[in-house]
Amino acid sequence: MDAKQIIARRVAAEVKPETLVNLGIGLPSMVANFLPEKAHVFFQAENGVVGLGARPPEGMEDPNLTDAGGGFVTAVPGAASIDSAVSFGLIRGGHLDMTVLGGLQVDAKGRLANWIIPGKMAPGMGGAMDLVTGARRVIVAMLHTQKGMPKIVPECTLPVTAQRRVDLIVTELAVIEPTDAGLVVRERGPDVKLEDIINATAAPLIAQQEPPEMRLPDLGLRTERGVQVNIEVSNGGAGVEAGVCHAINR
Repeated sequence: MDAKQIIARRVAAEVKPETLVNLGIGLPSMVANFLPEKAHVFFQAENGVVGLGARPPEGMEDPNLTDAGGGFVTAVPGAASIDSAVSFGLIRGGHLDMTVLGGLQVDAKGRLANWIIPGKMAPGMGGAMDLVTGARRVIVAMLHTQKGMPKIVPECTLPVTAQRRVDLIVTELAVIEPTDAGLVVRERGPDVKLEDIINATAAPLIAQQEPPEMRLPDLGLRTERGVQVNIEVSNGGAGVEAGVCHAINR
């Protein structure tokens, strides 16, 4: 399992049945591949689809059925197509239970920067600002570093997407929860030590001496790219509850 699969699989454990969820472009879109076929979750895309499924097998793509990034998807029974006005009405109206977004940076206050890199061409901000502001729960799914540089930083050097604090950060190294006290390390990745997380993070962290290993529960058969696959079970522990913590500063 590579780093992106670890992240997507861990985020999938946060997705609850009977919820309306938006998945961002790129890594977040992989989350749908790691849910049971009958998960009873409706994925929404800004371009006007409610009820997205996993990516279809090669050769089975429908050019009229894509996510907001133009990637091919499937539709689950009961799916609906809507116009952009209704789609953004769901987002801005607070009807989304959760959104999963990629990130360029997250700072010590839990603020996300993911919509633009100054000086580089971009098609537009998309729905990122609306999603971070409007969704009931915001999860950032991203690699911990970019070309060896930390993406969790004391303060964002890129334009922030919104002033709202995100609810959870999931990387291949750790599950981190932004709180009033700071960034709390709830879990560490498979075979990852707390020291590894600290060394790859520029922002101060709060953690127990050795947080439990990331929870990657076995949910049976998952759908990956439209093909049924078995996934090995990890022996990771449960999430961190209340306990004595201490601040870690680099």
